[in-house]
Amino acid sequence: MKVTPLFDNVLIEPLEAEEKTASGIILPDTAKEKPQTGKVIAVGKGKMGPKGDLHPMVVKTGDTVMYKKWGGNEVKVEGKDMVLVSQEDILGIVN
Repeated sequence: MKVTPLFDNVLIEPLEAEEKTASGIILPDTAKEKPQTGKVIAVGKGKMGPKGDLHPMVVKTGDTVMYKKWGGNEVKVEGKDMVLVSQEDILGIVN
């Protein structure tokens, strides 16, 4: 199943949460932080402005991005957990 986001929506596959802390403590699944970074899988065409002009997307497929912790909607695509967020919920591109 292929998903193409509409308007300024972005489909993101979250990166795995850290397995252990910086000091080496192994975290159980219940203690792991919800990841805030992920790989862009698909993007919409952009948002329509009030005058009918198209505002293009800043992110593109393949980018690794940071997004708001509680932004977006969790969806399942081909058995994988993904997040569908508005481009406004993306905080930055990770290099």
